[in-house]
Amino acid sequence: MLRQNLLATLSVLAAAVLPASAQYIDTEAEYAVIMDYETGDILFSKRGSEAMIPASMTKIMTAHVVYDAIERGEISLDDELVVSERAWREGGWATGGSTMGLKIGETPTVEQLLRGVIVLSGNDACIVLAEGLAGSEEAFADRMTDLAHELGLTSANFENASGLPADGHVISAADLAKLAALEIRKYPQYYKYYSELEMTWNGITQGNRNPLLYSMDGADGLKTGHLEVSGYGLTASAERDGQRMVMVLNGLPSSQARAEESERLMRLAFTAFDTRTVEPTEEAFAELPVWNGEASTVGVRLEEPLRVAGHKRAFDQSSTEIVYDGPISAPIEEGQQLATLVITMEGRDEPITAPLIATSSVEKLGFMGKAVAGLSLKMGAGGDQ
Repeated sequence: MLRQNLLATLSVLAAAVLPASAQYIDTEAEYAVIMDYETGDILFSKRGSEAMIPASMTKIMTAHVVYDAIERGEISLDDELVVSERAWREGGWATGGSTMGLKIGETPTVEQLLRGVIVLSGNDACIVLAEGLAGSEEAFADRMTDLAHELGLTSANFENASGLPADGHVISAADLAKLAALEIRKYPQYYKYYSELEMTWNGITQGNRNPLLYSMDGADGLKTGHLEVSGYGLTASAERDGQRMVMVLNGLPSSQARAEESERLMRLAFTAFDTRTVEPTEEAFAELPVWNGEASTVGVRLEEPLRVAGHKRAFDQSSTEIVYDGPISAPIEEGQQLATLVITMEGRDEPITAPLIATSSVEKLGFMGKAVAGLSLKMGAGGDQ
């Protein structure tokens, strides 16, 4: 494995690399992640990969399981589900927690229950959906965990559908951000529920608790969370001028702190960070040595556009290399992947990588070519004696 440093030859590309680093911003939240929606790059992380208690931010996964079931044909938005005594007892007004205000025996539709989960954070609505889809909340929680793992959210373990206190009920801020992005990308027809400001059920109107919906243009989701043990949290997303950011905060001391810090960090996400795209060109930006070929080198270029996001102040903190298995032996076909561009950025656990392809074909040397090459090698060696 050979590494060719391109800090000089790829100065234009290096200037487009914007590394994320925790040293540029900070937050009083115990856990925090800012993610560029388009690239999936984590722009800022504070304990972002650590498992945490998500409280009602759990309900993003609850809704996601229901959307998945609708897509599979197991259930529809118009199906009616019966409110059980357990759903009323453990999620109703008497609990003092977030509730849709359902009554025993009534039959809301799946769509109404989803809105109750998302807009009102109704614990009762979560239980009704769980029982209606999986038979019990425990079985539904297992399904939540299984689907999360299928989606690559490996930190997730769910014990219930609402996010109420339970041992081992956890997910990382980074995985919540990934889930939020997936929710937006895969189910845009349902994402609209997250931006609804209020909902009325049984004559009682309640408002959406997401503070960014009221304070910031472009904010359109997702979900708050709060438990005594976890503090105040928010998974949020906003879009401005065609750019979308996803943010997760948790462990703040009050709802006021959540409102202020979420607005501050989301505004910072759009002003302190940037996204650049490096378009592939037909010209080579590096030449790699070729063994046993009619040409001694071959050019390489990007195969696809490379989009990188990060903090504006960190331009000069990146290193860029080409990594390839050498020597590269002929024959080589134009468009053949020969190497990998590796961009190492301060503050990132994993480098950014992109395939590099040959700009031209290189034929293998014939018998006479090999003879000439061998003679030249001997003559060169003789001159050094």
